[in-house]
Amino acid sequence: MVYLSLQLKPEKLKHNANSKILVNAITCMKSLFVFLALAFMISVIPYSYAETLRQSMEGGMDLEITYPDSVMNERMFSIAILLQNNGWENKQDISFTLSNPDGVFISHGENTIIIDELTTTSSFGTTIDYQVSKTANEGSHFLNIDYTQVLVSNNVDPMEPTQTNIALPITIFGEPVVVIQTVTPESIFSNSEFTFETTVLSEDIDLKDVTVQIIAPDDIEFRGDTSYVISLLEKQEPYTVTAEMITPTKDVTMEHTIPVKVLVSYTDDLGEENTETQSVPLLLRPKMFMEVTNDWGIWIGDFFIAPYVSVGTIVGIPAGTILSLLIRNAQNKKKKQTKSK
Repeated sequence: MVYLSLQLKPEKLKHNANSKILVNAITCMKSLFVFLALAFMISVIPYSYAETLRQSMEGGMDLEITYPDSVMNERMFSIAILLQNNGWENKQDISFTLSNPDGVFISHGENTIIIDELTTTSSFGTTIDYQVSKTANEGSHFLNIDYTQVLVSNNVDPMEPTQTNIALPITIFGEPVVVIQTVTPESIFSNSEFTFETTVLSEDIDLKDVTVQIIAPDDIEFRGDTSYVISLLEKQEPYTVTAEMITPTKDVTMEHTIPVKVLVSYTDDLGEENTETQSVPLLLRPKMFMEVTNDWGIWIGDFFIAPYVSVGTIVGIPAGTILSLLIRNAQNKKKKQTKSK
């Protein structure tokens, strides 16, 4: 019997050690899972850049709060909380109470979170969804968190509750910004083609069903389309369209401004249809004796030298090259005449 008891005791110790290792491994895996889940949820917070606040509480309680530094009116955002008991004593009666003084953040869940107990090496994680009020003023606002906990001394005697106040600054700004940029010549003249380039950029949100229209007076024509459609325009990804503008054939005696309008319509992230416009004044002036177009074609009076070969055009080369060829041909003829003599 003594022999058996001696054999069982080491096995029992080994079993307890393995159990402890298994428990610790499971606890670590749970903590890792919570962390990864919270990291994923924060990664999809729209229209903002995440800030992370880390704070250590009494008894080795480590708190991590991830929140957006800025949000837009009417949009949703999330606050992620991860609490880890890295001390050697248990904690109980833990609570989070969230509030905002001016009521601009509308909670889509409970404003008070209660945790009965966190044993050593255990953790707790959650997210709370908010929506920015439609009437919120732009500028800096605060989301306040009151944190309380009770430390269990030697895992036996509960101590007096301790409280910590945390303020999260969040900036509210208004409507998303959609930028329209156009690149045009400084001036144009009659009976020529000019490039009209338009770029649309959404700085904050993805846009759906985007339509870009170029609207010009009747005396201005465009080669190809004047309306372009894209089903999805991701934020910070520019969308550029290039159109060829054809000026009227009649001569212009006085310079004047031709109004061209770029109209961009789209559906925003809230499902609302919006329109942005930009007016582009083009200066139409009389054509000089020699003009160079933006595609490196050359006008010499009414004679045009195109920069490419196509049906109905002249093989285009720079005027200086033409002059050099004429001089070389004249010199070659003179040499031939001298040899014949």
